[in-house]
Amino acid sequence: MNGAPDSGSVELSDLIAGVNRRLDTAVEARLKPAGVRIEQFRVMASLDRRDGQSMGELAPSVFVDLPTLTKIVDRMVSSGLVYRAPDPRDRRRVLVVLSDKGRRNLRELVPLVETERRQVIDTLSPAETSQLSHLLRGILA
Repeated sequence: MNGAPDSGSVELSDLIAGVNRRLDTAVEARLKPAGVRIEQFRVMASLDRRDGQSMGELAPSVFVDLPTLTKIVDRMVSSGLVYRAPDPRDRRRVLVVLSDKGRRNLRELVPLVETERRQVIDTLSPAETSQLSHLLRGILA
């Protein structure tokens, strides 16, 4: 091995980044009129799937580090989309909880986001979608 990057892995990395960029740009454009950023949408969607998460639990599903997540959640608390609450099982921990306003907001935004996701994903067959999801989960594991 000569230390040069493998052209196949470089291309794959670029393709993954390109698809992600295309999707994020399209979704951001749909969310912008509502005053919501994609990271905020991801926070609300993650909390909708499993409400009451600690910052450490939430960060991986939003794809940001903890300091960045703190800033995002602070803005969302100020907007009334989420609130912080003590963990009933461990009063030392603080959980982020989706507010009623956040839940309503999410319900309005999901169809907009799904439209953009479909434009990318529907180019694949169901079998290809399943295979790609499996492969990407393996990379993220």
